[in-house]
Amino acid sequence: MVPQNRLRLTSRLVVMDPQGCVLLFLTAAPDSSGFTRWITPGGGVDPGESHDDAARRELFEETGYQVDDVGQPVWTYDFEVTFDQADHNQGHAEYFHVRTQRFEPVSTFWTPEEHVDVTDWRWFSAEQLETSQEPYEPAHLPELIRSLSK
Repeated sequence: MVPQNRLRLTSRLVVMDPQGCVLLFLTAAPDSSGFTRWITPGGGVDPGESHDDAARRELFEETGYQVDDVGQPVWTYDFEVTFDQADHNQGHAEYFHVRTQRFEPVSTFWTPEEHVDVTDWRWFSAEQLETSQEPYEPAHLPELIRSLSK
């Protein structure tokens, strides 16, 4: 059972190619249902780490792509976590926007858990997400992609 009011801080990245497509990973949620969904690269903020430091670290760890600056957050998101195997029940995510040429992520620096939980990756447009039958998070993602494509 998750302790009440356990908050997890995360930094996530909207990694966008010149065509306005974003890199997403298909991952298993911390839930006994086996639920999978497409999410942006990113993860937890370590103790003593800033959100932008965590964003740069997570981008490198999850994709092998390295940047010196992720800029200011383009969106923040507070949410409740209902997955039954999560170690927290609340989340705060800060999203950063990184423009790049399309590349193929590498798994060299993934954690052992990521090698199990991450089953695919793909570049998506906002329209492809909206017409797909596959779940993605956050629900606001297509709108965020469009706002950053301008």
